[in-house]
Amino acid sequence: MLSLPKAVRRLTPDRLRDDRRLRALAVGAGVIPPRVLHSPAEAEVIARLARDASTAVEIGVYEGASAAVLCGALPRGAELHLIDPFVDATGHALPPGWGATEAASRRVVERARRDGSPKIHWHVAPSGEVGRAWRTPIDLVFIDGDHSEEGCRLDWELFHPHVTAGGVVAFHDARLSQPGGDGAPGPTAVVDSLFRGDGAVDGWEIVDETHRLVTVRATG
Repeated sequence: MLSLPKAVRRLTPDRLRDDRRLRALAVGAGVIPPRVLHSPAEAEVIARLARDASTAVEIGVYEGASAAVLCGALPRGAELHLIDPFVDATGHALPPGWGATEAASRRVVERARRDGSPKIHWHVAPSGEVGRAWRTPIDLVFIDGDHSEEGCRLDWELFHPHVTAGGVVAFHDARLSQPGGDGAPGPTAVVDSLFRGDGAVDGWEIVDETHRLVTVRATG
């Protein structure tokens, strides 16, 4: 389905473009694309990480743009777990009024799947609730949910014990402190405290830094 040209979308008043109900209808129908919150360079990294993953987890789906990248890169037979409560934005992740809807995001993800692959598991709940009950080994975790320091750290604490040896965790918006970097204070504080300097945790190392994205690999 073709989306409206950018020139036409720019003419839409903000009050209509950001209206959650109207936007959900348009995004779900494919009339307008989902908001893309990652850069092209970050998308390339996410896709590269996904190509070797059997099980991937994304925390913070929003309108499904990064989930679509994962769908396009994960190998046949892989499983993708998508976690988002789909409630009003909290934790400093999004501007006011930028909430997404589950139905529209599901449609975006479904359009991105290639012949039904990967297998999608939806978890419409807070990531903390999902993480406390998690038991499945994971090859890739993309943390892009609650951007408060407490929320981002909780996602790390709950999910990283399940990452396989050689598996990766990617933190979005986590390079605010770095030269040429960008991001948000919460995820940046978590990454800096865990992986930089003398206090870096054992068994993990930073393997990629791109724009706002920091990727760490389990070495043990």
